[in-house]
Amino acid sequence: MTSSDELGHPEDAGLLSPVRVGTTVEVVTGDRALLQALLDAESALTRAQAGLGLAPRSAAEAVDRAAHVEQFDVRGLALRARAGGNPVIPLVGDLTAAVARTDPEAAAYVHRGATSQDIVDTALMLVAARSLAPILADLDRTATALARLAAEHRDTPMPGRTLTQHAVPTTFGLKAAGWRSLVLDSHDRLAAVANGGLPAQLGGAAGTLAAFAEYAATAAAPEPPAGAAAPGDIGLRLAAAYAREAGLAEPGLPWHTLRTPVADLAAALAFTTGALGKIAADVLVLSRTEIGEVAEGSGGGSSAMPHKSNPVRATLIASAARQMPALASVLLGSLAAEDERPAGSWHAEWQPLREALRLAGGAAEAAAGLAEGLRVFPHRMREHLDMTRGLIVSERITAALGPVIGRDRAKQLLTAASRLATSECIALDMALEETAQEQGVPAGLLSKERLRELADPAQYTGSAAALTDRALRRTPRTSSEASS
Repeated sequence: MTSSDELGHPEDAGLLSPVRVGTTVEVVTGDRALLQALLDAESALTRAQAGLGLAPRSAAEAVDRAAHVEQFDVRGLALRARAGGNPVIPLVGDLTAAVARTDPEAAAYVHRGATSQDIVDTALMLVAARSLAPILADLDRTATALARLAAEHRDTPMPGRTLTQHAVPTTFGLKAAGWRSLVLDSHDRLAAVANGGLPAQLGGAAGTLAAFAEYAATAAAPEPPAGAAAPGDIGLRLAAAYAREAGLAEPGLPWHTLRTPVADLAAALAFTTGALGKIAADVLVLSRTEIGEVAEGSGGGSSAMPHKSNPVRATLIASAARQMPALASVLLGSLAAEDERPAGSWHAEWQPLREALRLAGGAAEAAAGLAEGLRVFPHRMREHLDMTRGLIVSERITAALGPVIGRDRAKQLLTAASRLATSECIALDMALEETAQEQGVPAGLLSKERLRELADPAQYTGSAAALTDRALRRTPRTSSEASS
């Protein structure tokens, strides 16, 4: 038996996380990437203060030189984070020491005036921004592939299914257009968050920015040019400068316990993963051996059964969709945060937020591959339309007979004929003739030719083609539209 000592330090290489392993989002949400985001937040803070005369420009340059992940021990920081409850506390010490080695005077400006939550929240928003870019790109790929499928199969009839049973005919084009609509809904929601919904965090110890005002009072800041407008509150100016330096949105208020940004992000990620889960659910059903109406372009194998080609991408997406609601519930639950800075609710967000980004990223990447490679088998769809020998269009025949013999009588006639067709395994038009005779309905109300026409499922798809065309006219919202 292998001991824990032999296993060495724990490392999450993604062995049990096939949804996100190997994806772009996995890279930008890893511990090294997160540490770099923390360092980027610290650098941005010093640069912002230097830009307002609250720190020497040389201090900002020294922090920038030191703030590279290669110079820090990720595992050591993680272990020391337990003592204070977050990784910024030991990081500030290590970053200060690294800066002091090249510029001792600059070390005093590391993390000056900030609190740990300022840095962690800003870093997580940076990680989110770096994650949303590839997710949005993969959603674009998915929507493009689904648009192609919808246009190609605009008129391809297939069984519509409700409560697991054949209902009335639809088209695969309409189904694919519906999938694309969900993908565009997801894109719009994530784009709205990415373009204006990811703010920097700066509030200081209790959200008042008080320390920065004190530092400003003692700094030798340059006088504004003659005739220039009054500079305004230094805290507000610094928050704006910090957001610019970090490349994030300017916060209206410090949001230490006003967790709207995290809640909005969680909701958009959960919607996206659930929407992609709908596509996966349909593909999993339609690719069953006994259905076989679609198949993944390159399925996965089995360790025991060489003949299998499993719908692996759909499986991974379905897995992500089932995991995401629990993560979103934690993030939304953290809205109920007490005081000006919370104990526990903020800390509870970190890992669920990262996992939510990873699941959405993995699902989006899998969905793009799934949509681009999906194979469609219209002949199987036609076989299934004919499986019930006309029963799938009983609604249509009822509508045709109603004006002739009355709606209620037509419904009774079709109900009896459907039962006979099922029990005797005969076509619906034949059962209808026999039932009509038994019920004393005048013969010849509908000719055999007309009945055969009415019983053709391909001729009863309603407005499916027009709905598909209308859906395909929709395009993803632009960045400016998403943020407005």
